[in-house]
Amino acid sequence: MPSAADRAESAIAAARGDVGRRLGVAAAFYDEQPGRPPIRGYRRAELAFMRWQASRGVFASLDSARPGSSWWQAVNEGLLRDAWEARLLLDTAARSPSRPAVTRWGEFLQAPSPRSWYRAHNASIVAGYIQHRHLANAELPVERFFMDVALGRVLFVHALVSDPRLALGRWLWPFGRRLGDPRWPGANLYLSMRNVLPDRYPLTGITIDEILAAENAVGRLIDYGVLMPRAQALYEFAAEDLNEPALLDFIAHGNLVYAWPYEDRAVWISRHAVAATRLAARVTPR
Repeated sequence: MPSAADRAESAIAAARGDVGRRLGVAAAFYDEQPGRPPIRGYRRAELAFMRWQASRGVFASLDSARPGSSWWQAVNEGLLRDAWEARLLLDTAARSPSRPAVTRWGEFLQAPSPRSWYRAHNASIVAGYIQHRHLANAELPVERFFMDVALGRVLFVHALVSDPRLALGRWLWPFGRRLGDPRWPGANLYLSMRNVLPDRYPLTGITIDEILAAENAVGRLIDYGVLMPRAQALYEFAAEDLNEPALLDFIAHGNLVYAWPYEDRAVWISRHAVAATRLAARVTPR
């Protein structure tokens, strides 16, 4: 009989190149099951991000006239595979997860909460970032910048729920768990990245400066006024919470360096709305 890991892999492979089917696999994981706590509300954040990825074209078949992204597809498939393997394991007496992230998803399924969801989701995402880092080299510079922004944002929202004082400082921390709840639309808007990049792939004909100038005011305030001043601490917290020390290879002296070179770190200092981002940093002191 195929293992839970093999069955999950087969389901993901069958959806490869079919965007609608991929989204269906992601959504079906959160369907209610008899005898288990309901988790349907938690799919909001994951599906919001995936739908936006689909609208960009990153999930298009790699063999099509306008191919998608090997990197984005690989990271997403790891997330889906981990979640489904955990669900399939709970349906059997077997308890042999193929990697640590599967264990985290099993913990979420048995005791759903915003914290257990982020620990599961981000364990899979970070594992995908580590495993497929070599694929990032094939992407355009703007896309590589976005990979770092996406990781930084999801780790920040993770901290909103798991360590709100770290994420929001000593004055606003009581709002952290509400703001970071993946069932709440506000978290989805920040994670979907619609306020950063155009809905197309690949990102030809656009520069980093144009991307930074186009980011909306709220996203800029959070990214540069709240996230970046504590980025080093956020990555250190996530590395410990996820038991993944390799995550620290993606941060250097407070600069995000997964796919973006440290030598070009000036992008992490906002040249737009400087006064507003400084005010955000003052309102959320560590």
